[in-house]
Amino acid sequence: MKYRRDEMIEKLRLDPSFGEKLWGAFGFTHSPDGEASFTEEDLAALAVFVGSDGEMDPAAQLAAARVIGQSTARLAEWQADQIHALAANPNVPQTTDELAAAVAHVLELVWRRHLDNFLAYQDEAAADSPDAEGVELIIGFADIVGYTALSRRLGLHELAALLDTFESGAYTVINRHGGQIIKAIGDAVMFTAPTPSAAAAMALELHDLGEDDDLLKLRVGLAAGTALTRLGDVFGEPVNIAARLASSAHEGKTLIDENLAEALADDPSLYLRNVSALSVRGYRRLRATSLARNRRSS
Repeated sequence: MKYRRDEMIEKLRLDPSFGEKLWGAFGFTHSPDGEASFTEEDLAALAVFVGSDGEMDPAAQLAAARVIGQSTARLAEWQADQIHALAANPNVPQTTDELAAAVAHVLELVWRRHLDNFLAYQDEAAADSPDAEGVELIIGFADIVGYTALSRRLGLHELAALLDTFESGAYTVINRHGGQIIKAIGDAVMFTAPTPSAAAAMALELHDLGEDDDLLKLRVGLAAGTALTRLGDVFGEPVNIAARLASSAHEGKTLIDENLAEALADDPSLYLRNVSALSVRGYRRLRATSLARNRRSS
């Protein structure tokens, strides 16, 4: 059996006004003829999501729905372009439906791996600090130096190639050291690191991405502290400090906060140098340390 949109709202025992907001947050469009397109499985899954027993906060439901809707809409748009291009290629034997099914399977595979990793991480964090309001995280920002000027000078294809090199390289480096990309923001990426030594390795290797590309020069900021994780994003003072440090770093340099500097002080492979206190938005005297490889240790 299949249901129309209004029937789903009724079956889920949602207030009609809230139901419309939820559908809009997901990005579901109105079917002009009221087509019945929702299955029993859809109904069962949405019943868990909306918490018809009143256990889930409506505001949290809408926020989560917006994140899911916006993220998947962008992904689906890109995938549609790719699938159409492949389906039109005479050397590709699969049909559009077959390609879409393959993409759907890969998405579920990758999503499930990430979900299992996060569930395990959160179980471990809860066991270590059951009453903590936040989590201890190392936050990093890396951005391309002079991106605004580059965007005016380069052609669109060259700019796209530069951003692709940066993002793919950043993902490779950060994932290799057990970190996570929180989000890519145009010419910058925000990420987390599992340990101080991993954070240092990430920063140094991110700068190495520019060795073969004169246009790809980065600056990096790292900070450690208690942060709030919400809907795939991270908030709190270490996020603000890491962002300020990245924007204050010179080309090819990494600045770290005093918490990380203390944790890395005894690492012989690193060279740490205190810099003058920074006056940045929100912080009149932000203490910072420059991080680099210790050339004498090798």
